[in-house]
Amino acid sequence: MLTLFVVACSSSDDEGGTVDNFDREAMLENIADNIIVPAYQNFSSDMTALKTATSDFVTTTNEANLVSLREAWLTAYTSWQSVSMYEIGMAEAISFRNFMNVYPVNTANIESNISSGSYDLSSISQQDEQGFGALDYLINGVSDSDTNIVGVFTDATAGADYKEYLTNLVNRMDALTSQVVTDWTANYRDTFVNNSGSSATSSVDRIVNDFIFHYEKHLRAGKVGIPAGVFSGSPLEDRVEGFYKGDISKMLFNANLDALQDFFNGEHFTSSTTGQSLKTYLDFLNTIKDGEDLSTLINNQFNVARTTAANLNDDFSEQVRTNNSLMLNTYDELQKNVVLIKVDMLQAISVNVDFVDADGD
Repeated sequence: MLTLFVVACSSSDDEGGTVDNFDREAMLENIADNIIVPAYQNFSSDMTALKTATSDFVTTTNEANLVSLREAWLTAYTSWQSVSMYEIGMAEAISFRNFMNVYPVNTANIESNISSGSYDLSSISQQDEQGFGALDYLINGVSDSDTNIVGVFTDATAGADYKEYLTNLVNRMDALTSQVVTDWTANYRDTFVNNSGSSATSSVDRIVNDFIFHYEKHLRAGKVGIPAGVFSGSPLEDRVEGFYKGDISKMLFNANLDALQDFFNGEHFTSSTTGQSLKTYLDFLNTIKDGEDLSTLINNQFNVARTTAANLNDDFSEQVRTNNSLMLNTYDELQKNVVLIKVDMLQAISVNVDFVDADGD
C-alpha cells in the first residue's frame, strides 16, 4: 500500500541532523514541566509513604500493619509505572530502573543476604535481590499466610534480620528516588529543555528513544512477551510483575500502557490537558500513512492493545497457565505499534534508533 510522508520544510543544522520548524523546545518544556517532574514528585511522595509503612510494620509487626505495608507498596509500584520509561539524566547515571524493578528476583540470594547479613545493594550483581520484586517476595511470598509472614518477621532467631533487610531495601529505593527527583528539580530540567537540537545526543532524540525502548522491551516484551513464551518457545509463568502478590500484573501493565500513551499525546500528569508532544509533532509535519494521520493510527493501536488486554486475567501467571493465546494476542497488538512508532514515526521526525535490537523485530 502507498505510504506518504509529507514533512514541513526542513534543512540541516550545524550538528548534521535534520531540523524543521516545529518548536522542539516547547515540546521538551511540556514533557519536563507537566509530565516527567510531576510524575517523579508523585512517585517520590508514594515512596515516602512506603518508607513510613515499612517503619510502622518493623516497629509493630502485626497483620494489620502488614496489610498497610502492602497497600503502600502497591501504590508506589503503580506510580512507578509512570516514571519507569525516563531512563535519562540521573536515572540513567545510577541505573535507576534496574535497581528498582528487576523481575523475577533471585529468592535464594535474598535469603542468603538476610542470613549472612553481608551484601552490597549498590552492586550491579545485586539488582535482582532488591526493588519492588524483592519487596513482593518479602511481604507476599516469604510464607503462605499473613499469620506466617508476620511470624517470619517476629521469629526470635531470624526476624530481626528480615526486618533489617526490608528496611534497607526501602531506604535504598527511597534514596535513589530522591537522587533522581533532586537532579530534575535542581538543574537537569534546564539542561533537558535547552538541549533541543536534532543531533543524536539532543534531548528529543534521547527521550524518544527512551519511550520506544521502554514500550518495546519493558511493556511489550517484559510484561507480556516473555511470560507468554514469545522468545523462549514456552510460557514462563514466574516472569511477571507482582508474581507473589498474584493479581496485579494486569493492573501494572495498564498503568504503564496509559503512561506511555499519555506521553505520546503530551497529556499532563493526572490531567486531561495536553501540550506539545510527539503527536502534535507528527500532526505539524502532516505525517500520513495509508491515507490516515500517523498519530491517529498510533493512538488507535494503543487503544486496540488496551481493549485486547482487557480480556486478560488480573494475574498474568494464571493467564499463561490457562489460556496463553490471549497473552499472545495482546503481544501481537502491542507489536503493531512497534512498527508505527519505531519505523514510521522516527522516519518522520528524523530520529535514529540508538539501542541494539536483538529480539528479531
